[in-house]
Amino acid sequence: MNVTEIFATPIFLAPMAGVTDTAFRILVRELIDDDIARKNLLMFSEMVSSAGIHFRNEKTLQMLQTVDGERPTAIQIFGSDPKLCAEAAIYIEQLGTAAVIDFNAGCPAPKIVKNGEGSALMKNPALLEEILSAVKRSVSLPMSVKFRLGYDSEHINAVEIAKRAENAGVDFITVHGRTREQFYSGVANWDEIARVKSAVKIPVIANGDVRDFDSLDKIFSVTKADAVMIGRGAQGNPWIINRLLKYFLTGEKLPPPTLDERAETLKRHLQKIIHFKGEHVGIREMRAHAAWYTKGLTGGAELRNLFNRAETAEEFLKIIDNHLIRQS
Repeated sequence: MNVTEIFATPIFLAPMAGVTDTAFRILVRELIDDDIARKNLLMFSEMVSSAGIHFRNEKTLQMLQTVDGERPTAIQIFGSDPKLCAEAAIYIEQLGTAAVIDFNAGCPAPKIVKNGEGSALMKNPALLEEILSAVKRSVSLPMSVKFRLGYDSEHINAVEIAKRAENAGVDFITVHGRTREQFYSGVANWDEIARVKSAVKIPVIANGDVRDFDSLDKIFSVTKADAVMIGRGAQGNPWIINRLLKYFLTGEKLPPPTLDERAETLKRHLQKIIHFKGEHVGIREMRAHAAWYTKGLTGGAELRNLFNRAETAEEFLKIIDNHLIRQS
């Protein structure tokens, strides 16, 4: 898959730990009604530890497994050691199932930053460039990197990071319009993403605060980005990629899902996650998804309490059937 093909469907699902697993990626792709877009849309994995790959950690290796229903897939890795990151990229390429190697330099989670990984790398641009160069030299697959505006408001260096990534040979970049200090609070700064776009020649994906048709129009207008990546707006909302893609490609504004569609999709999601992770793990992970699916609904708080007490798939399905309000 070359870069031109990647950007032919320029609305991407962001890699999100605990959210964009195989079950969710398949669900999002199945909901895309344009045949070409469904076939070609690049899906991003949850971030995978390069050290975990090195030590052949069982859970880490499981996260690298993809299936036909979700491909083409970009596998996102993270780490702080150039050699281990390059080794991880080689391992992934040799699996033969990844379309892109993506590198995470934006995760704000304390346990990641404490290890000098994720957003912490923005404090050390030279090391980040060394990592990106090492990875790019090691594989023939297209490579991308995702980062933020900077570590904090006093150190906005996304333009420098972008230029270093371009110098390292990275094929495209994704910029989240917040600093690490902000985590997910405040408003994404699209003007800073525009500065990045004007500073490099490689494609730029803009990320942050896109949840509807108007915000999609505005982020493209402000940033002049080549594509947009949807993060938290997709939580409990797997339809968003299809709706925004349809609007981008045709101008058509599809209506939001009905309550009945929401309930049926929640069932499909439950079925898929149990298929891939088993009932015990799947039910516990679906509790968070169910909270997102029911956010803003009448009786949503009561539903979330019920889902959080569910222990089996049967109990989960009964809650959907008996308590989730549907349209007549």
